[in-house]
Amino acid sequence: MATDVERAEQRPETLRGATVAALIWAVSLAAIAGTWVAARRWWFPELASQQGALVDRLFTTIFVIIAIVFVLVQATLGWVLWRYASRGAGHRAAPWHENPRLELAWTVIPAVILITLTVLGGSLWLRVHSAAPAGAMTVEVIAEQFGWRFHYPGPDGVLGSIDFRGDSRNAPLGLRADLAGAADDVVSRELYLVVDRPVRLLIRSKDVIHSFYVPHFRIKQDAVPGRTSPVVFTPTRTGTFPIVCAELCGVGHYVMAGTLKVVTADEFEAWLASQPTIGGVR
Repeated sequence: MATDVERAEQRPETLRGATVAALIWAVSLAAIAGTWVAARRWWFPELASQQGALVDRLFTTIFVIIAIVFVLVQATLGWVLWRYASRGAGHRAAPWHENPRLELAWTVIPAVILITLTVLGGSLWLRVHSAAPAGAMTVEVIAEQFGWRFHYPGPDGVLGSIDFRGDSRNAPLGLRADLAGAADDVVSRELYLVVDRPVRLLIRSKDVIHSFYVPHFRIKQDAVPGRTSPVVFTPTRTGTFPIVCAELCGVGHYVMAGTLKVVTADEFEAWLASQPTIGGVR
């Protein structure tokens, strides 16, 4: 049993431990409250695609797991400081060589969680990068310093072959009317899509690495020179949405923005019919 002298010596250690524990719990509560406020004001933009709902669900699952681990760790750390600081500076910790059950638990539980999240993430990735469903429209997305161009097939449904070496005002993306399938193609600075109709974007780069990012659709895909990256999704509501480049691509990166417009099928046909074609044909 501690004497009066020993208790007097322990008081500063007890006060210090309680202060640090209170500080840890206060910071943790502030982090939780800040996250709650951010989630209500500055969270994701309003969802506008089918696949985006799956992305949000996976993100929320990961976030909840991380939040639970964070709260448990901080609560335990604070409790240990508050509970054992009263033993005084001269008290030595007991040696502890092994605990097979505990070691097995903190190895197996994180492994199961990580494997589950990997499977869920891989499944979602395959759905976004799988073959396009029947009836999907196809659009080539061309990234370049510092803007976007969108290549649509004409009534024949065939995209003419792009040749960046011949890119000019009279032959955008190197498309010429005498190339197979190119005469009725359209090249636009805006991306038009049809609501509730699946789309397959073929994302390419003319020069350096860019990243095609539409926050409302939860779509983000790098555009790599020499490679075509397909992405499949379905818009779920009409509207105008920003396109940004999410990869630092040069001194003009900050101005590399575009516009995505989701319209009805009739509005899309009217817009496409109003655009000039490569060969001036319909």
